[in-house]
This record gives sequence, structure tokens and C-alpha cells, in this order.
Amino acid sequence: MLKKKYTREFKLKTIELAELKRNVPSVAEVLGVSRSMIYHWKREMDKNQQTYFPGNGQMNLTEQERELKRLQDELNEVRMERDILKKAISIFSKTDRKFSGS
Repeated sequence: MLKKKYTREFKLKTIELAELKRNVPSVAEVLGVSRSMIYHWKREMDKNQQTYFPGNGQMNLTEQERELKRLQDELNEVRMERDILKKAISIFSKTDRKFSGS
């Protein structure tokens, strides 16, 4: 069973219509959406006005949150590079000892 995907605009219009009609069950029936889905969308929208329905599992982030994510990604990359260099140094140190006659 494929999961239906609804656009942000569809969700917003559905919520708007449900609030206007004050009848979620009839709106759900007409649009072919479950009542629980409409209630879920409404809760999601009420919970966080800035980041609701961003689409494709993406969060709408503030400028500070985007910068924090960018810095965290950069830190993770630098840590990975550091770990690779540590392993390389360890490997080359062992190789040097073999050829130095120690």
C-alpha cells in the first residue's frame, strides 16, 4: 500500500476549510482524507507555526538552526578526517619500524 503524499498547500486549505465549515468529518469525506489526518495536521500546525508541513521530511529551520546544523556537519567531517589521519600515522609508523631495523 502506497502512502499518499499531500502538499503543504493541500494541508493548509484542508485545515482552513475544516475550520470554516466547523465540520471535520464532512470535509474529510469530501476530500477523501481521514478525520484523524486532518486533526493531526491541525495539531502539527498549532504546535509550531514556523516549521509546520515543510515537505519531504525536511524541517524548516531558522537561520541559527541552519548554521548550527552546518557547523555540526563540518565538525563531524573534521573528526572523520582526523581519525583517518591517526590511522594512517599508525600504519606508517609500523611500516617505518620494519624498515629501520628496530
